[in-house]
Amino acid sequence: MRPFHGLSAFPITPADPDGTLRPADLRAILSRAADAQVDSVCVLGSTGGYAYLDPDQRRAVAEETMAEIGGRVPVVVGVGALRMDTAVSLARHASDAGADALLVAPISYTPLTESEVFAHFSAIAEASDLPICIYNNPTTTHFTFTADLLTRLSGIPTVRAVKMPLPADGDFAAEIAALRARLPEEFSIGYSGDWGCAGAMLAGADAFYGVAGGTWPEPMLRLVRAAQSGDDIETARIDTAFQAIWTLFRRSGSFRVVHRAANLLGLTDAQPPRPILPLQDADKALLAAMDALAAIQAYRCIPIAYPARGG
Repeated sequence: MRPFHGLSAFPITPADPDGTLRPADLRAILSRAADAQVDSVCVLGSTGGYAYLDPDQRRAVAEETMAEIGGRVPVVVGVGALRMDTAVSLARHASDAGADALLVAPISYTPLTESEVFAHFSAIAEASDLPICIYNNPTTTHFTFTADLLTRLSGIPTVRAVKMPLPADGDFAAEIAALRARLPEEFSIGYSGDWGCAGAMLAGADAFYGVAGGTWPEPMLRLVRAAQSGDDIETARIDTAFQAIWTLFRRSGSFRVVHRAANLLGLTDAQPPRPILPLQDADKALLAAMDALAAIQAYRCIPIAYPARGG
């Protein structure tokens, strides 16, 4: 079981306006990812709208997820929360529910210090023996992990991975090399920011944490596998098919786009949680983009079971 390698698919959480989970819709979305044989599924990440759900609603998502796909694919549960005690409680619940790993973002209103973030992760690690992925997402948390802090956190036995934002200069190889020089040998270095997937995986990242993987799991998995195998031509071909999606993500925000895509795919009619407004006036572009992805999904000349580089 390697939840922090390959493609981790991030699905939306279909819910009513008050945050009540729509279990049947969630099951349909989760089954698509499991059927595609993604390497893991992460619920209650940013794409899953965890910040808009109360703790009981989040527990319901974790339980429904394990009931639907537990044992079929490794499940990572996001347990980031504003309060440490809430994060600890959610970590314990995820462990009891049978989750395979945790994703932890240091959410805060008051800016956190490095010592406070270290204490936060230490408390969560003490609450559960599940492996932990550090969620380095300064855009939403307003906290940036330094290399020194990542090194310090990697000394906690269950902290085994980091989910990095795309490097500002686009130089994945240099950043990965610098991190590998500081972190334990088996520590997983992964990225998010879907339009950077090809570059990150071709440069030797261990994992990609993909918004698109939760909605279009099979073509996204093909992109990751092609890049893992070092096939530049196939990677470029699939990435080209995704370009219209990447454009929509950058223009309108991936959260809005994948909610609307799930509507158009007939997976759910759930809308983003307010105050986020549904995506408007993009159906034509989104449908055309999905046609390109459908062509990728139908193309089966390239085997999907590429061996992953770097173990």
